[in-house]
Amino acid sequence: MFRNLGKWTEAELDEMIRSAAEMPSSGERISLISEHFLGAEYQSSTLIGSNEETEVPVINLEGLDCFTLLDYVEAMRISGSYREFEANLMRVRYKNGIVSFRDRNHFFTDWTANNPTFVKDITKESGGASARTVQKTLNLRSDGTLYISGIEPVRRTISFIPSGLMDNQVMKAIRTGDYAGIYSEDDGLDVSHVGILIRRGDAVYLRHASSRTDAGRVIDEVLDSYLKGRPGMIILRPLQYHRSPS
Repeated sequence: MFRNLGKWTEAELDEMIRSAAEMPSSGERISLISEHFLGAEYQSSTLIGSNEETEVPVINLEGLDCFTLLDYVEAMRISGSYREFEANLMRVRYKNGIVSFRDRNHFFTDWTANNPTFVKDITKESGGASARTVQKTLNLRSDGTLYISGIEPVRRTISFIPSGLMDNQVMKAIRTGDYAGIYSEDDGLDVSHVGILIRRGDAVYLRHASSRTDAGRVIDEVLDSYLKGRPGMIILRPLQYHRSPS
C-alpha cells in the first residue's frame, strides 16, 4: 500500500477516528471528520492503477480530489480506529473490497450499486415530485468512445433534482453528512462533481475539494450559490453501520 498521511501521524488519525466513532449519528461523525480536511490541497490523479497499470491501494491525505475526499471520510465514518480505516477504505473504494482497477468505484452511483450497505440513494425521496429520472449508459460518450479505458459501460437508472426545483421543502430534507453528486447532462456521466452536505441552521453548505483556481483546496460553499447554472443534484445518505467489536 502507498501511504501519505499528510499533516497527520497514524496515532493522530487513530485518535480522530476513535473520537468520531463515539458520536451517535453518522452525520455528526461525517461532519467532524470532514472538518479536519478543510484547507487540504486539491490534487487530481492520486490513485495508482489503470487498464495498463496494476492497481495499488493508496492512502494520500496530503492531496485530495472530490472523490477521494468522500472515500476517506466515508471509510473513517464506519471505522473505530486507524487500522479499521485502512481495511474499510478498500471496501468503500472497490466493489466487494476487491482491489483492482476494474472493481474501483469510478462513478458516484457506483456507491449504491456496488456498496449498498454503506449508503442509500434518497434523491427521489427528498425531491418528491421535483425529482427527475433518466436512463444513462455510464462511461459511454455520445460518439461511442469510452471515458475510462478498460471499464465496461453500464446501463443505469439515475434520479436527480433539478437545481431550479430545489425549493424549501427539498432543502429541509437534507441532513448534515449527506453526500451530494452534481448531476451531469453529458452522455456517459452521472455527475460532474461530488461533496458533503453540511447544515448550519437553515443554511446548507457543500463541503468539497474544489479545483477552481481561486480555491484549490477543500472548502465550504453555500449550496444555493454553487448550484446556480448547474443541472441538479443526486443525494446519497449514509446508513447506520454497526461495527464488529474490536
